[in-house]
Amino acid sequence: MTKMRKRENYISWDEYFMGIAHLSGMRSKDPNTQVGACIVSMDNKILSVGYNGFPIGCSDDEFPWDREGDELETKYPYVTHGEMNAILNYRGGSLEGTKLYVSLFPCNECAKAIIQAGIKKIVYDSDKYATTPSTLASKRMLNAAGVELEQYQRSGRRMELDV
Repeated sequence: MTKMRKRENYISWDEYFMGIAHLSGMRSKDPNTQVGACIVSMDNKILSVGYNGFPIGCSDDEFPWDREGDELETKYPYVTHGEMNAILNYRGGSLEGTKLYVSLFPCNECAKAIIQAGIKKIVYDSDKYATTPSTLASKRMLNAAGVELEQYQRSGRRMELDV
């Protein structure tokens, strides 16, 4: 009798958690940018997820989604980013020493919350705003605070859900 062996093509932890971050981002109603985040303990347990959207009680139909125009008529003063939502959604106590998987490199405002929450590592996918003042300030603070930054290395594997 041949002994059964484990399958070999299972996804890595990084693929799994970044997949959860991207899947969370798919909940966003933002017509332009969908960002998801997943906070994970050092022993690879999912602690919280979040995506960019308006705060609870602020209607997705009544607040603006525009990117340009009078500032109060754009989404920017109102939207809570995916990283911030993941931090605020956590109900289990301290996030000290955790990892954050996020589909887009955090802005300076999210960096402040990440540092204050005690998150020690960020695995990010896109860094498309790398040269903007917000991202440069974010990197400066995260580096000063000793937060490890790692760009996600895409495997090229296609993953599909049929739900």
